[in-house]
Amino acid sequence: MSHIQDRLNIVLVSIALSGLAGGLALWAAGQPDWADIVWIAGVVPVLAALAVEIIRSLSRGDVGLDIVAALSMTAALVFGETLAAAVVALMYSGGTFLESAAERRARREMSDLLSRVPRSATRHENGALVEVDLDDIAPGDLLLIRQGDIAPVDGTVEGDGAVLNQSALTGEAMPARLPGGGEVMSGSTNTGDAFDLRATHRAADSTYAGIVRLVEAAQKSKAPMVRLADRYSLVFLVVTVVIATAAWWFSGDPIRAVAVLVVATPCPLILAVPVALVAGMSRAAYYGVLIKGAGPLEAMARIRSVILDKTGTLTDGRPRIVAIEVQSDLSEDEILFFAAALDQASKHPIAQAIVTAAQERGINLPVPESPVEVPGAGITGMVGGLRVAVGGADFVIRQVAAGHSDHPATTEAEVTVAVAVDDRLVGHLVMADMLRSGTGGFLAGLRRIGIARILLATGDRQAVADGVTAGLDLDEVHARMTPDQKVQLVLSERDRGPVMMVGDGVNDAPALAAADVGVAMGARGTAASAEAADVVLLVDRLDRLLPGLEVARGARRIALESVFVGIGLSILGMIAAALGYLSPVQGALLQEIIDVAVILNALRALRIVPKAAA
Repeated sequence: MSHIQDRLNIVLVSIALSGLAGGLALWAAGQPDWADIVWIAGVVPVLAALAVEIIRSLSRGDVGLDIVAALSMTAALVFGETLAAAVVALMYSGGTFLESAAERRARREMSDLLSRVPRSATRHENGALVEVDLDDIAPGDLLLIRQGDIAPVDGTVEGDGAVLNQSALTGEAMPARLPGGGEVMSGSTNTGDAFDLRATHRAADSTYAGIVRLVEAAQKSKAPMVRLADRYSLVFLVVTVVIATAAWWFSGDPIRAVAVLVVATPCPLILAVPVALVAGMSRAAYYGVLIKGAGPLEAMARIRSVILDKTGTLTDGRPRIVAIEVQSDLSEDEILFFAAALDQASKHPIAQAIVTAAQERGINLPVPESPVEVPGAGITGMVGGLRVAVGGADFVIRQVAAGHSDHPATTEAEVTVAVAVDDRLVGHLVMADMLRSGTGGFLAGLRRIGIARILLATGDRQAVADGVTAGLDLDEVHARMTPDQKVQLVLSERDRGPVMMVGDGVNDAPALAAADVGVAMGARGTAASAEAADVVLLVDRLDRLLPGLEVARGARRIALESVFVGIGLSILGMIAAALGYLSPVQGALLQEIIDVAVILNALRALRIVPKAAA
């Protein structure tokens, strides 16, 4: 439907422009009668489309500035002021085209919500593997989930176990090790070896499908955004009708009323407001913040509460080594050397993080020999002629010939990886999902620009959430939140003012859709969150949100200036027209001068320099 509207806007502005230009050419050539016909031909389609839009708006109970534009065009045609009508038609169609073009540009690169859902699955049938559509999967079917595959339906693990990344669904940053019989949620990614999944639900009844339905419901329940200029439309409409009626009544000349209506045509509001907001969108994009339209930008400027997800938003969403506990005569680098060298043979996310940490320290890693991995437990092999074991503490202890050591003291937010060399436990690598660099400064920046409340909403355990957020300037911390509970938190927080939700996972998508402004981490976030959000951070930096907010506030302030300046100048022009000092054509020309003035003011939004980016 939006594509049809976009094409219609292009057609209307083309007709209005051609009509005005063609009529002027005929008038200059000494053909005023033909010029009138061409001007009328350029106005009527625009006026007809405008009438349809007004009827739709009134049926919804909305009274907008479109009524003033329709009145001025109609009155100008009725009383033979065709040139003035053509100018108004071009200004109006140009404004609506500008708004639709901004929306189209902002959304063109967004992914579809369902792009992450697999379209088919591999099912065991009579000793063979067969590719089947999702809709053909029934409870009880046995499916093969390869490494890197996304679980297409809810089910249970068949066999010894599986390693799954569920962070997009639950917010848990660390991969989950599920034993045989463990419950698997659809949308989870297999980060370990291939395993068999026994389906327990159909695709339409599974976890991911439920989240999709939540997103759709949240989007439908979200209040539509009202154009900023329309908020002043009723007062402006009443003032216009009163001045036009008074001019006709006291002078007895209907042309004065036409001149008043032409001057009153809200072109400064129709044009300047979207120019300011679109300029703000462009400026925000310069700082890596993609805003999907003028409405979200304006709403962004009024935010009072911010709700943050944890994993991948407040934190990196990737496990990192935070400490190396030495329990032998080896150094930290030597322990990391043996662990990373062996872990090169594993695709487990924690193993890859250990390898990355060694490479960042400049440690040269040899190729491991005879690696044997037990999915979800650990890996053994030879490094430099020595037998090495890396994995969970219980797994590694079973590999050593003798000796035992206590686990290092860790918090709920940390995971330990034991390392044994030559049948001897040599130490532990302590890993955690770390806060993003500059998180404290980011939260302070939110307070500085006027955000009253900052909350954390995560699917993690309460102890993990408390450990990660200790010392941060947060008003509330909500843990073990399901997608629908996050939506309820957004709705309840709305009582205090407009709410922004920031997240990156599938489980955040419903809350992003329900919030006044949803912000997705686009660099590493899911397609679901990017589609449901109103704003996408194009770089993997949460602090980019600060200049985005400042630009939004600056652009809205400039847009409001355009509203008040435009209304003020139009009222002065209307008074002059009512007193007989302006003809309809002169009124149209005066309106053009007002248009240029407020548009130039609106373009100042392109030069906004936020303090956060200074």
